[in-house]
Amino acid sequence: MTTEELVKAVRRDGRTVLTEVESKNFIREAGIPVVDTRLAVSKSQATTYAKELGFPVAMKIVSPEILHKSDVGGVRIGLKNQKEVNLAYDEIVSAAKKANPKAQIHGISVQPMAASGVEVIIGMTKDAYFGPVLMFGLGGVMVEVLKDVAFRIVPLTPRDARQMLREIKGYPILEGYRGQDPVNVAKIEESLLSLSTFLESHTEVRELDLNPIFVYEDGLLAVDARVILEEN
Repeated sequence: MTTEELVKAVRRDGRTVLTEVESKNFIREAGIPVVDTRLAVSKSQATTYAKELGFPVAMKIVSPEILHKSDVGGVRIGLKNQKEVNLAYDEIVSAAKKANPKAQIHGISVQPMAASGVEVIIGMTKDAYFGPVLMFGLGGVMVEVLKDVAFRIVPLTPRDARQMLREIKGYPILEGYRGQDPVNVAKIEESLLSLSTFLESHTEVRELDLNPIFVYEDGLLAVDARVILEEN
């Protein structure tokens, strides 16, 4: 499904919030590597996907009404076998229904556990005057606690992307702090530029978050994504 077809399908549902699986499919079109994620609508399907993707896996609730999945107990990670997958499926659905009985549950996402790397975040919001603004910083809880981020207005230039990385106080971590391996800074800059170009042609996007993105010596991988569209 193309991004245009995906947007039309979401509009037909009367939604502006894309599910995690939809968001990842959307972001993949921007040229950013995204972890393979499948939507399971039953325990047997979740088990099949887990076997195909390879254990261990992570599972998360998929619902347009539940944006902060961890807060409601809608996430399980490091599941090593079929028994754990089956138990997690029931626990996640139960927790989601308890947290929001009216939430529309599309199913459970299943994805392989990504190799750990340096966590970064790339996000986008729309300013009333300047339009789309890209944000970059260290990912995970670091962005919430430290607020160590840099912003640039779309469209980005290569110089903008380079400066964004070097503006944050945590940049030495990307270079390899205290003996840690450096990450592929060029891939981060490339992703920022690709996303900037993508957003120029997708003005329907109101808000976007890729957090976390794991960055490695040889590349990067987005493991979670959230996309919100403008009202129709």
